[in-house]
Amino acid sequence: MNNRILQMLEQQSEGYLSGELLSQELQISRTAVWKHIKKLESEGYQIEASRRLGYKLVGRPSKLMLSEVMQQLQDKGASLVQGVKLFDSIDSTQNIAQRLAEDGAPEGTLVIAEQQTSGRGRMGRKWVSPSGKGIYMSYVLRPAIPLQFAPQLTLLTAVALCRALRSVAAPLDIGIKWPNDLLIGGKKISGILLESTAEDERLRYVVTGIGISVNLSRDDYPPELHDIATSLAIELGRTLDRAEIIAAFFAQFQQLYVIYLKDGFAPIKTLWEALSVTLHKPRKLLVAGGEITATPVGLSDQGALLVEKEDGTIIPIFSAEQVPGQG
Repeated sequence: MNNRILQMLEQQSEGYLSGELLSQELQISRTAVWKHIKKLESEGYQIEASRRLGYKLVGRPSKLMLSEVMQQLQDKGASLVQGVKLFDSIDSTQNIAQRLAEDGAPEGTLVIAEQQTSGRGRMGRKWVSPSGKGIYMSYVLRPAIPLQFAPQLTLLTAVALCRALRSVAAPLDIGIKWPNDLLIGGKKISGILLESTAEDERLRYVVTGIGISVNLSRDDYPPELHDIATSLAIELGRTLDRAEIIAAFFAQFQQLYVIYLKDGFAPIKTLWEALSVTLHKPRKLLVAGGEITATPVGLSDQGALLVEKEDGTIIPIFSAEQVPGQG
């Protein structure tokens, strides 16, 4: 009922909505309407009440609200998400999602936190996770694909996230840096961490973690990150609706995931290459055999990064670190 009242207030954005009209539309008493309004206010919504005019929505909570996330997901048709668990503060959404997956949680189980005390990225790196300003989430997938194809899901996720953020945060030019980062002007705004569990060379489940710097200010970052990290709000000059971003991502992800399971990796590969900021620029890469200088030229059909070495040979790389200071 709260969701319906909120939806009606949003549709009446230019004026007041009378309590009588709400009562008639929802077939509840005026007293019940008032109680639902008070519940919305307790969740952080700012609602002006006029005895003569009715109610008007004048402000939204900065805190993510489960009801709003669910409504946005429904509005975007993101039916892949089968359940959402929202926490104020936890160590890591990745840890919670993994425990849920081990306990049999279905594909599409989503864990979101307002704050992480031990958020992590690739190679165990810490992810800056101030309360109420970013998106820190992990979700469970159970794709029927061989274990060796799991890295393709990281690339699929990057494409979905890039497309979603470009749509919500236009006109920012957001691009993908292999294998798991999104950048604006060379500065990181998002990271992706995929962790999988397999049995007999088949995936049991995959937990994908995503961190997005949405409404962080410069002061939220330690000085050593000022030149390499940014947020959507810093770049746009305004704050964004985090629930809208979550829903936009899952709408994109669901669309691409269906295509991937039906048609394989080829369509995802084409989209990734078009959004990449990694290709066709010589890079120094740290690989298992040491440091090499090579130019990324595309993706293999398995999802490896194809790089052209200085002698002209092209080799696939599944895991590498870019030497710092190259953008």
